[in-house]
This record gives sequence, structure tokens and C-alpha cells, in this order.
Amino acid sequence: MKREDRTKIYNKIFKIIFWILLITFMTLYLSQATGYYEYELHQRVVLTEEKIKQFEKDVAEGKNINIENYLENTNKDYSNKLSSIGYNLSNTIGKYVRISIEQTLKALTKIVEGK
Repeated sequence: MKREDRTKIYNKIFKIIFWILLITFMTLYLSQATGYYEYELHQRVVLTEEKIKQFEKDVAEGKNINIENYLENTNKDYSNKLSSIGYNLSNTIGKYVRISIEQTLKALTKIVEGK
């Protein structure tokens, strides 16, 4: 490959990375400038105020109170088939690595003890 060809490839890669970074920066900057993040925080506060009012109403009416009814579930489940496969593969690899390490250490112990 000629030196000129490599330079062209490097320049092309550099331009692509530059444009990706520029677009990412502009997106983040515009979301901050337009107040998107503050809007999301405001929505959480409104939701919390609504839950407080609902709690106060239920207390005033003498209803049976369960705190779980008033808390927002922040635990998100990101599991899917691919992550399950990765988890199972990782566990299987870990199991066999542990077994092989144990067998290696047993063999070394026998060698050291001279049995």
C-alpha cells in the first residue's frame, strides 16, 4: 500500500470521527441550551407533588396506606435474550476456569509434596 493511500485513509477516518464528535457535541449543547434536562427534572418534581397530594388525600380518607403505591419504580429491566445469553456464557466460562485453576493447583500441590 502506498504512503498516499494510507494518508487518504487516515484523513477519511479522522474526518468521520471529527463529524461524529461534532454532532454529539451539538446535540448535547442544544439539549442543554433548550432546557430539556431541566424540563425532565421538572416533570419528576410534578410527579412527586402529585403523589404527595394523593398520599395526603388517602390519609384524610382513612384508606389503608402502602408506601409502594406512592413511590416511583426507578429500577429498569434491561435484560433481553442477548444479555441472558451473555450472562449464561459468562457463568459457564467462569465455572470451567475455576475448575481448571483448582485442578492445576491440585497438580502443583502433588508435585511440590512429591507424591
